[in-house]
Amino acid sequence: MALVVQKYGGSSVADAESVKRVARRIVETKKAGNDVVVVVSAMGDTTDELIDLAASISPLPPPRELDVLLSSGERISMAVLAMAIANLGYTAESFTGSQAGVVTDENHGVARVMDVTPGRIEACVRDGKIAIVAGFQGVSRTSKNITTLGRGGSDLTAVALAAAMRAQVCEIYTDVDGVFTADPRIVPSARRIPVLSTEETLEMAANGAKILHLRCVEYARNYQIPIHVRSSFSHKEGTRITDQHPEGEAVEAPVIAGVAHDRSEAKITVVDVPDRPGYAAKIFEIVAQTDANIDMIVQNVSAVETGKTDISFTLPTKDADRVVKALDHHKATIGFRSLIFDDAIGKLSLVGAGMRTHQGVSATLFKALADADINIQMISTSEIRLSVVTSEDQLNDAVRAVHTAFNLDSSEGEAVVYGGTGR
Repeated sequence: MALVVQKYGGSSVADAESVKRVARRIVETKKAGNDVVVVVSAMGDTTDELIDLAASISPLPPPRELDVLLSSGERISMAVLAMAIANLGYTAESFTGSQAGVVTDENHGVARVMDVTPGRIEACVRDGKIAIVAGFQGVSRTSKNITTLGRGGSDLTAVALAAAMRAQVCEIYTDVDGVFTADPRIVPSARRIPVLSTEETLEMAANGAKILHLRCVEYARNYQIPIHVRSSFSHKEGTRITDQHPEGEAVEAPVIAGVAHDRSEAKITVVDVPDRPGYAAKIFEIVAQTDANIDMIVQNVSAVETGKTDISFTLPTKDADRVVKALDHHKATIGFRSLIFDDAIGKLSLVGAGMRTHQGVSATLFKALADADINIQMISTSEIRLSVVTSEDQLNDAVRAVHTAFNLDSSEGEAVVYGGTGR
């Protein structure tokens, strides 16, 4: 028998009828002769609603108690899904993250998986049952407290279990028919990508593509777990995340795999920094002390008459307030004139392993943006990625213009988004 780990997102189990549909799909996999372990997210927008509830009660809820609250959404999903499977004549048992052996560190809200000891899950499968595991959660190795893995953490739960149990594949079920060349909600003509390398998937996830959790892809790469992204609303083939074709031949990457976008970043500009050795180091040492993650950095050419320059960088919007406060506190030490904060920005990223060996990618990108009258604020590159920052209100137009310029539009009709609110 093959062991298949399946993960179903919140839009796939949004209501009672959706739960029944997912149960039928799981039973089909079991009937085909597979052992099945299922990881499930909270129903619909339950997690967001629980966050809103906590915020209405306390502006700063204790992280331990917030994790206890948020983990309840997945426990509801696992129980009702096990009930739906029982109605179809099959036995399923539900397990919390702790019961499934997902052991984490103590960082509430963004816990990292330290170990997976799936003894109870393996016993369940050996008995011929279907195991249903609550995603997004685990238990601290030290305090034994409930922890959560961060938004999208159910993907990570699924891949971690697949690695620990040596599953043949980890299937990630969502509300679209795989990974597309752009977000179908913004670019209806986006094309499904049949096969995507782990390297390209990592870049797309890191730059705003929300189809897979970044840490999930990293974990899968480290343990060589094949991922199959599919829709729970259809039986289309989806997208395989692998560095090998099913036949074993190496993947020949297209020039451009897709266009990712991100609205979750802000830009800080430090104005009139002395352009002498050590001043940039002072700035980013202070930023590092706030535990903020810096993305893009640009330093302007020094003004000859003043010997000063401007340094701009982007970071997650959620980290920006404490970084601004920290820099402002050290203003006299650094010697800058002022800070400019802008959270109305968007990042567009062009991703493709084929970019390494093809010229003209930058020229095509910049011409497409110029023709669409879109101004570029910052630029960053890697071997397989080219990112630009634009104003947030121009981001959708930028994505569509670049997608068309690289001939990524589908000729087979519009991509289908089956469910989800996008919240």
